[in-house]
Amino acid sequence: MRAIMKGMSLFFIVLILMLPGCQAKLEGGTAVSTPPTAEESTITYEELVVGYSQIGAESEWRTGNTASIKEAAESLGVELIFSDGQQKQENQIKAIRTFIAQQVDLIGVSPVVETGWDSVFQEAKEAGIPIILVDRRAAVDENLYTSYLGSDFTEEGRNAARVMVDLLDGEGKIVELVGTVGSAPAIDRYAGFREVIKEYPDLEIIASESGDFTRAKGEEVMGDFLQLYGDKIDAVYAHNDDMAIGAIKAIEAYGLKPGEDIKIVSIDAIRDAFQAMIDGKLNATIECNPLLGPQFFDLALKVANGESVPKWIPSEEKIYFPDDAAEVLPSRKY
Repeated sequence: MRAIMKGMSLFFIVLILMLPGCQAKLEGGTAVSTPPTAEESTITYEELVVGYSQIGAESEWRTGNTASIKEAAESLGVELIFSDGQQKQENQIKAIRTFIAQQVDLIGVSPVVETGWDSVFQEAKEAGIPIILVDRRAAVDENLYTSYLGSDFTEEGRNAARVMVDLLDGEGKIVELVGTVGSAPAIDRYAGFREVIKEYPDLEIIASESGDFTRAKGEEVMGDFLQLYGDKIDAVYAHNDDMAIGAIKAIEAYGLKPGEDIKIVSIDAIRDAFQAMIDGKLNATIECNPLLGPQFFDLALKVANGESVPKWIPSEEKIYFPDDAAEVLPSRKY
């Protein structure tokens, strides 16, 4: 509603400026506008209109991320126009074009894949609407977006590999459950893991396949791995906890003990991962913080007010092990 009222607001501002004594004075017979004060020119949260294009709801992490965005908007009084892309880039592109037509102040987007955004981001730029990338990067020129708020996915992959090296004493056969093909976290977590593993010639990744960040697909792919390699598998590296939880089900169905017969390291640190560690079925989870709502809107307000912001604002994240799980689980919000 606020977006629609903008044009009307501009009309009334013009009328006000035409009235005697209202932000204008005469100097030598010429009308001179009085510059607005900093206070008058500052946009507040209550005046901010934000369009947000979310990927979908593929995982518990994403559900937590969406809740954080919506809750922060409500508590701050921001007008949020939210769109669920349902895992499809074409839906996200359509949503961004709708936001442009609605003349929002700013667009937030979590790109489902890295490529294919140049045209629509250029359209937003030409309309004067800044874009903030949240959680996932896009492979576009840096002048097409204002800032990226999110994790260092490559470092998450490195951390997972370091933990795996310790778990296997630098020797063993690993299967990998990859995230959505073409997505930034899948690309970077894949690369970061290999960057460390290549230093250990006795560690071998014997199979790698996408589980699309979902439990169902993770279970299916892990079941296929077990049929092909069986007891040869020493460990699983999953690009997120949901796929790891799916893998746990497949390992149990196969008659082996997850966390013991087959070590498992995954990424995200969702509540169910902590429960899996308490149960002895998951060996470690690398945190990827989804609770980005407050940070996002703080950043959005600064951008809307023309403040200079960093090109990348990384999240603060930890590594969790079974020894931490029971203490940490009650305080997890996702």
